[in-house]
Amino acid sequence: MAQRNPLAWLPGIRSNQQSRRTSRPRPPEYSMDPRPDAAGGPTPPVQDSVIDAAIYLGGERQEAPTEFSDLAELHRRTPDDEGAMVWIGLLRPSSPQLLAAAEEFGLHELAVEDAIVAHQRPKLERYGDTLFVVLRSALYLDAAEEVRFGELHLFVGRHFVLTVRHNQAPDLAAVRRRLESDPKLLARGPEAVLYGVLDAVVDGYAPVVAGLQNDIDEIETQVFEGDPAVSRRIYELSREVIEFQRATRPLLPMLNSLDTALEDFGTDEELRRYLRDVADHATIAAERVDGFRDMLQSILAVNATLVSEAQNEEMRRVTEASYRQGEQVKKISAWAAILFAPSLVGSIYGMNFTHMPEIDWVLGYPMSLLLMLGISVTLYAVFKWRRWM
Repeated sequence: MAQRNPLAWLPGIRSNQQSRRTSRPRPPEYSMDPRPDAAGGPTPPVQDSVIDAAIYLGGERQEAPTEFSDLAELHRRTPDDEGAMVWIGLLRPSSPQLLAAAEEFGLHELAVEDAIVAHQRPKLERYGDTLFVVLRSALYLDAAEEVRFGELHLFVGRHFVLTVRHNQAPDLAAVRRRLESDPKLLARGPEAVLYGVLDAVVDGYAPVVAGLQNDIDEIETQVFEGDPAVSRRIYELSREVIEFQRATRPLLPMLNSLDTALEDFGTDEELRRYLRDVADHATIAAERVDGFRDMLQSILAVNATLVSEAQNEEMRRVTEASYRQGEQVKKISAWAAILFAPSLVGSIYGMNFTHMPEIDWVLGYPMSLLLMLGISVTLYAVFKWRRWM
């Protein structure tokens, strides 16, 4: 019976048919890899990073992972029949380990390089008969109120699926149990596994969306309460939302391209319905995340306005206090000047020198009093006119 390979006919997916090079320079992206290659000892076997591996026939699990210690043996034991496949899950494999698996399954060196280096954006590419998929998972941590992102790579071939995780999330063990509980779905082959993983990743976005919405609601309350620490929280949450956008937005064209390809090839309608459901959920998540970013920008603008208003109000109060203080200083200065004039005249005539003008004048004393009074009244009138008093 002719073998069906729908993945080899995907339109709109970048294909690279270049022959393997025997040696390539070390890519600069390796500097982003936090997992250094093992050195100073033998390379651990690839099965050391295997979380689960099994052969499936007609949707039924045939072999337990304990029966094989070599992935090559699993590959050789997989029948070349319709509905037969091997599904292998790897967690944080080292470069030599992943290269060994790539050699066994004939994976393209560019895809393997992306899987080793990690830090890739979500994408869908075809290398010959193998489909390479990169997904970004997200997990909301309630205690820390932050989002932890993971990365997942899938190599989907005619009779095999190889998953490479760089984080604990998503829980592919739960995906495997779900698909194994539905042999009819799993019998559709590697495409069903791809759907199951996509569905798990996209469904994992819902708690993250709910957590971010709750954080935004709390931030709005903080903003209108005038919490000075809210600006930092807005900034940190904005970074998480931007990172979440990078995980969700590329999924939409990727899922649309996959659905169109499977429709053109005549893939099972039920599986295509499942994929469209995943696309709907991804669209909702992406739209919510876009809305979050707009909301945070608006909240930041409102917070800046409120902070500016608070600063203006504080400046107004400081200005009013300074004005009142200045008015008091003017009053004190005015009275001090008024009292200084009589004191000056009196102090002069109190020096008791023998030869002083008008010292023997009969009207000298009344004139002194009148002089002091006249000067004081004149100063009072001037200060009153200038509104110092």
